[in-house]
Amino acid sequence: MFAAERRQLILEMVRANGAVSLRELARVVQTSEVTVRRDVRALEAEGLLDRRHGGAVLPGGFTRESGFPQKSHLATAEKTAIADLAAGFVEEGEAIVVGAGTTTQELARRLARVPGLTVVTNSLLVAQALAHANRVEVVMTGGTLRGSNYALVGSGAEQSLQGLRVSRAFLSGSGLTAERGLSTSNMLSASVDRALVQAAGEVVVLADHTKLGSDTMFQTVPTDVITRLVTDEPPAHDDRAATELQALADQGVQIAVAGGPGAGHATGQPGLDGAAGDRRGPRRDVPLPGQRRSHAPGAAGGAPQLRPAASLSESPGGGRVADLAPRRR
Repeated sequence: MFAAERRQLILEMVRANGAVSLRELARVVQTSEVTVRRDVRALEAEGLLDRRHGGAVLPGGFTRESGFPQKSHLATAEKTAIADLAAGFVEEGEAIVVGAGTTTQELARRLARVPGLTVVTNSLLVAQALAHANRVEVVMTGGTLRGSNYALVGSGAEQSLQGLRVSRAFLSGSGLTAERGLSTSNMLSASVDRALVQAAGEVVVLADHTKLGSDTMFQTVPTDVITRLVTDEPPAHDDRAATELQALADQGVQIAVAGGPGAGHATGQPGLDGAAGDRRGPRRDVPLPGQRRSHAPGAAGGAPQLRPAASLSESPGGGRVADLAPRRR
């Protein structure tokens, strides 16, 4: 197959699916990933698509959402590292909500080992990952099945979350910026994610570096409501991700980076301070829109006492991590 034919086929696949992994492109065009990467780089230079770590997507920030088969093949190693680290924040006997997504599905597989856990979710994939966990209770929302990501959405899902209160929400999305927060490409998914956030005392966002700096149509979690971001170490040349991480840290988001250069050390990005000693950093309880929290014992309203996030050194798998502090002024 000539280069022009390969590139035309690559374009057609990306336009049809929204996002395609390099591995899948190489399989379809019957060539090596090195050759496909060169083709993708050439197509990006023409403005016909955007490169992402491990794949290619439609050009521009406001792209349509990819389906589960495409997402599941993108940044798989990064998602695994993020899930390993995020699982360390969940404590025995805790009640949490877990949103839909391929990264949260990886998290759910690790949560099966946490005894006494209660997980509320609108994701069939999350529920399936926990289905055989003997000491984990799974609570599904109602709603209408959205087949592209195997999630329950709509008014039924949102109404089933009313009156719910849990300690933490673990959410993913299509893009994350310091200016706008977490966003997704689908209105129904965004609405349910907002309902999940309303039910939680703290919000933990799971997003690999390819989502940093990307903005999509529907905002789900404003930056000032995000308690913590769990992400992976951006490549050295990815200035956009590094800049976005610093901007998020400057706004008070606690940032845990999986696969950094060493526990308790800075990530090496300019302006980012590594936490020394207790790498947990100060806990930040952010009031959610329309909610009031009381943390004093015996306070009115019966709000639960939120426990601090687990120490990063306790995360499963012993992943290397660093907390990023706001830039000193």
